[in-house]
Amino acid sequence: QVQLVESGGGSVQAGGSLRLSCAASGRTFGKYAMGWFRQAPGKERLFVSAINWSGSSTYYSDSVKGRFTISRSDVHNTVYLQMNTLKPEDTAVYYCVADPAGEYRSGGWPGPFGSWGQGIQVIVSS
Repeated sequence: QVQLVESGGGSVQAGGSLRLSCAASGRTFGKYAMGWFRQAPGKERLFVSAINWSGSSTYYSDSVKGRFTISRSDVHNTVYLQMNTLKPEDTAVYYCVADPAGEYRSGGWPGPFGSWGQGIQVIVSS
């Protein structure tokens, strides 16, 4: 498993932008699919976005499509989530995930060998 540390969260007004970063330990980062989930207060944790091991495929939930962009830097062992046109409903704790299987699949992702970060708060005020 890899260790994941998120950064870049904070408070922003609606319409603003934030960029989340997730730094991963380990020398095999380039083989992992990476992604983000979020959990709003009192709600279940939901998928936000994912990127496969090569960066050739990206995935987004309908609620963020067109506003968020996921990317990765294997040189820096980091995955990013650029969040634009933020809305109050984007307020949540955001979690970084890593899956050594290398590819995202809907339903049951990440797999049993996946790793989670500790989470970082994003607050969007109206």
